[in-house]
Amino acid sequence: MDDLQRLNELRELFRVAPESEATRILALVGSVALTLIVLRLVRRRALREEYTPIWMAVALGLLVISLDLDLLRFVTRAIGAWTASSTLFFLGEVFLLIICLNFAVRLSQTSLQIKTLGQELALLRAQLQDREVSESVGSPRP
Repeated sequence: MDDLQRLNELRELFRVAPESEATRILALVGSVALTLIVLRLVRRRALREEYTPIWMAVALGLLVISLDLDLLRFVTRAIGAWTASSTLFFLGEVFLLIICLNFAVRLSQTSLQIKTLGQELALLRAQLQDREVSESVGSPRP
């Protein structure tokens, strides 16, 4: 039991350890930079508008967490993590998993559309070839 008690004390120490002001400033700068990058990419049409709300929500979430670290501590306790940084990494992994799943679905849909277009193109070429053959057989040659 002594090891378990020391482990719980260590865990509590990690939970209540104060974050440095540099961490907060870095998080603020990162969220503002992400917002500016997303807006610039949308303006240059490098990022489609349908993805803008997702990335703006991420930037806003980072801004809220960097302004209110107590919220991050609450989430950390709620999910049973030891440190706030592990909570951020976990949430980042969940976000990336969702983005990957979204892209996999879109890629599957696009693959099906390309297959259908290829089949339709082959049918149109066959029809065009049949028409050219029938016109050359039906018309007199000079």
